[in-house]
Amino acid sequence: MRCYAAPMEGITGQVFRSIHHRFFPGVDKYFMPFLSPGKEHHFQKRDLRELAPEQNAGLCAVPQLLTRSAEDFLWCARALGDLGYREVNLNLGCPSGTVSAKGKGAGLLRDLGELERFLDAVFAGAEVSVSVKTRIGWRDPAEFGPLLALLGRYPMAELTVHLRVREAFYRGGVHLEAFQQAAEALALPLCYNGDLAAVGEIAALKKRFPSLEAVMAGRGLAGDPALFRKAQGGPAAGRQELREYHQTLYEGYAGAFQNRRAAMMRMKELWSYLIFLFAGGERHAKALRKAADPAAFLAAAEAVFRDLPLREDSAGGWRDRPLFG
Repeated sequence: MRCYAAPMEGITGQVFRSIHHRFFPGVDKYFMPFLSPGKEHHFQKRDLRELAPEQNAGLCAVPQLLTRSAEDFLWCARALGDLGYREVNLNLGCPSGTVSAKGKGAGLLRDLGELERFLDAVFAGAEVSVSVKTRIGWRDPAEFGPLLALLGRYPMAELTVHLRVREAFYRGGVHLEAFQQAAEALALPLCYNGDLAAVGEIAALKKRFPSLEAVMAGRGLAGDPALFRKAQGGPAAGRQELREYHQTLYEGYAGAFQNRRAAMMRMKELWSYLIFLFAGGERHAKALRKAADPAAFLAAAEAVFRDLPLREDSAGGWRDRPLFG
């Protein structure tokens, strides 16, 4: 079974990908936080820093595109092909209000006629492999049947299904029956996405869907960086390993941003998930959240590594009890 890292804005950028891969091998693909190609048809400098092949050496990174314009998609896919990428991923899943209001991401799921015209043009003109990440509908899981009938017409490399509708965002449970529906309806590679946080959950999923080919985790991997290593029979993350991983990430961000305070703020985003890998972290989470300078932040992080016992897994504590919210 293949294991993929989901794209998470502010979490899974180039620094995270390279350092996570070094410490915790086991991720078959890292999907990049989305690019939103504009009509000017050129990459921003920050995009090129993420996309440069040397920045992703030794790992498989897949750019994800967010657009409702087939013309802009095809330009970007060609440009990415010129950089050496052989796969791009179409985002039909982002639930953000500002994104969906523009008809992008999950916003494309509101009008299957528009989505059909878009996909017709994309698959007629794409010169690289196109995979798709989707939700099961806009408002009602019953929308998934017609959506599957449409998606099944196209020669996509793989379909990742996040098993919530857009209006659920990341709240509530996932609709497991929808994955069964996709497995029965489509003859193409499928990837499961939605709330995986523990090895036992991955094992249960594999038991329910024996032919499962791939799983994707975002928050679960941020909360337990060894999640996929454990799923493949490897060890859990150790205390010293996590300490070194954390310090290397922090220094990596400080170097990339040329600013240690900016590195601290990026690491605080990661701690909103990672803290649940430790037992009794409420007081320590408050110290991390309120740290006003890098020295105070690093001292608060060291207190976590020194004082708190590690859990077997994060148990998805970030689902309903966000300590940084």
